[in-house]
Amino acid sequence: MPETIQRQIQQSCFKNVYWFSRYLLNTDQFGALGKSKETQLLNTVTILETLLAQENFSDAEKVILLKNTLAESIKNLSSPNTKIYNLSLNLINRLDEDIQTVEDVFVFCIAVKYFVAPINRAISLVPADDKKFCETAAKNILDTFGEKNIAELIKVWDNLGVKGCLDIERGLIVEEFTKLLENLSRLKIPHSQLDDNIMLTAFVQEFERRLGQKRKSRGGISLESVADFIFDY
Repeated sequence: MPETIQRQIQQSCFKNVYWFSRYLLNTDQFGALGKSKETQLLNTVTILETLLAQENFSDAEKVILLKNTLAESIKNLSSPNTKIYNLSLNLINRLDEDIQTVEDVFVFCIAVKYFVAPINRAISLVPADDKKFCETAAKNILDTFGEKNIAELIKVWDNLGVKGCLDIERGLIVEEFTKLLENLSRLKIPHSQLDDNIMLTAFVQEFERRLGQKRKSRGGISLESVADFIFDY
């Protein structure tokens, strides 16, 4: 990466929008609270945004208040002495390191509202299997050519399934990307074209990571589905 771009990214207050999103979705280190506690986190963001709008505190006072509020909110998401609680403490410690300014809190709110929540909703709409794209064509192949063309059936199943699922994924990415563009245009914090690029590419990077997980799971199911279809025919 060119040194000037790397330096500009590190100087942007939006540099952590990707990492805040990843922390909230990281199961092993932080308990993936962005998945299991999305509604509560969105409520926390509403509280943080209300405090951010207060004018009777200095920025230094706001940072302390905001960090304490966020820490307490995260602690309250799970019961003490549980695995998820201990992982949430890891998240609190990491956020305490990364959040040093009022702008950092603003960026955390962006990560929850415009990255984690929309991607969660979109991922839930991605097909878990490819049967609906394949069964009609597969039946027609067997009806017409019989079992001698099972190899062709498997190939067609794979091609139709991949294309059908990827078309849906593509539509969801375009839809959510368009919404993000609109949301960024309404941000009340100053942001440059580079800042927008940092956020847009972070969104696509995280969306694609989540889609990759879904595709991996779907691949195994697809093999089972075509085998079951042939067996039941």
